[in-house]
Amino acid sequence: MSDQDIVLCEVSDHIALVTLNRPPVNALDRAMRDRIIAIFDEISERDDVRVAVLTGNGKAFCAGADLRARPDLAKVGAFHDHNRVTRETSNSIGECSKPVIAAINGVALGAGMGLMAFCDIMLACQEATFGMPEIDVGLAGGAAMMRTMFGRSTMRRMMYTGLRLDAAELYRRGIIEMVTTRENLVPEALKIAREIASKAPLGIRYAKQSCNMVENMPQRDAYRIEQNFTMALAATEDALEARTAMLEKRKPVFKGR
Repeated sequence: MSDQDIVLCEVSDHIALVTLNRPPVNALDRAMRDRIIAIFDEISERDDVRVAVLTGNGKAFCAGADLRARPDLAKVGAFHDHNRVTRETSNSIGECSKPVIAAINGVALGAGMGLMAFCDIMLACQEATFGMPEIDVGLAGGAAMMRTMFGRSTMRRMMYTGLRLDAAELYRRGIIEMVTTRENLVPEALKIAREIASKAPLGIRYAKQSCNMVENMPQRDAYRIEQNFTMALAATEDALEARTAMLEKRKPVFKGR
């Protein structure tokens, strides 16, 4: 399998369907991480993409990092290089200028759950399970991502024990949007993607940037940032088209400018 095939990207109707494709469990190695970064950096710049869906091939979303691909401790600088690429794998999703919908089709463990945590909207199939098993394989890490989804006690229990939770439990806690069958998972994700893709592209870009920026800011500063974005967006052709279409009771035609 070529490096291009370990993560697939298909674009149709302004939606990029990104599929992790490294059987049997889509474990992350260096080539796969590099490919994920390249794909989401490309999606950020592509005018023909307005939203992305991230899923896995087979019965696993991503079982985490490939333990056979750990850095060589005897090679000076290898671990720092590995850690940098590991960080940027998730950051490429979180910092993507377009919304990313996670369609979790099976286990999402360790770094796999980290990929999910950086997505904007999350759906899962009934068979999906989630966990951070680093404690069981001599590793640490994951709290920085897990704290965006779980409360203090649950996060620490998962970190300290390797506890796994199923999709129904994540839905009960309000962490994921939907639990559905494996067959309906990607169609449901694409349904949400089509709704997002129908909105003004610049408005969606500003909305994602706003969500990312204000997450950890004081309320006063965060609202000022959003007001600045609104001022900039109001001057665009798409904003005028949105207002005109509403008054004329027709569907807007957005041009992304």
